[in-house]
Amino acid sequence: MRIDILTLFPKMFDGFLTESIIKRAINSQKVEINIIDFRTYSKLNNKQVDDTPYGGGSGMVLMCEPIVSAIEDLRKDDSLIILLTPQGKVYNEKQAHELKEYKHLIIVCGHYEGYDERIRNFVDLELSIGDFVLTGGEIPAMVITDSVVRLIDGVIKKESYEEDSFTNNLLDYPTYTKPPVFRGLKVPDVLLSGNHLKIAEFRKSEQIKRTKLRRPDLLEKDNNEN
Repeated sequence: MRIDILTLFPKMFDGFLTESIIKRAINSQKVEINIIDFRTYSKLNNKQVDDTPYGGGSGMVLMCEPIVSAIEDLRKDDSLIILLTPQGKVYNEKQAHELKEYKHLIIVCGHYEGYDERIRNFVDLELSIGDFVLTGGEIPAMVITDSVVRLIDGVIKKESYEEDSFTNNLLDYPTYTKPPVFRGLKVPDVLLSGNHLKIAEFRKSEQIKRTKLRRPDLLEKDNNEN
């Protein structure tokens, strides 16, 4: 998979690309991630990419030409163009699995007051990571990239994500490690029993119990889908 991220602040991705699982995925050639400063696509002498909004108002608006020029330069037949915006569809685990199937993602990070509306005509999908506003799309781009890359075959063990929270509209089950007792708090006996059937039943029960308590909306969603 190849992921191209269009941004005005490429240095924000330095740590993201050089640590942990993302770094290993890049080094093992499971994914190619390119950070592109779309200011380089500006045809103005000062490399300007934003201007004041027509009709007045506060803030600066990102201009069409630099972003569209970058998209058109990078787009292939199998590309999916994603615009990050608070107005987009709220991102979830199901979409991470869908995006994993694409060979090429182009992710556009917004900044300032927003985009020239006409840019929307050149993208395939608009995404938001939640009902809140950030200073730019760089952090959402990292969130989406991380959630997709970890699903690529060979990046992590398949069993590590098959029972993740949200995979089946349930939160993940509780996990424990050594010591078996910490300040009077004990690991459930079933997890120490070696009975894999009982352990699986316990974990499934805990998933349902935890979801009912913390995110009952996920169970309602599952019922509606069925």
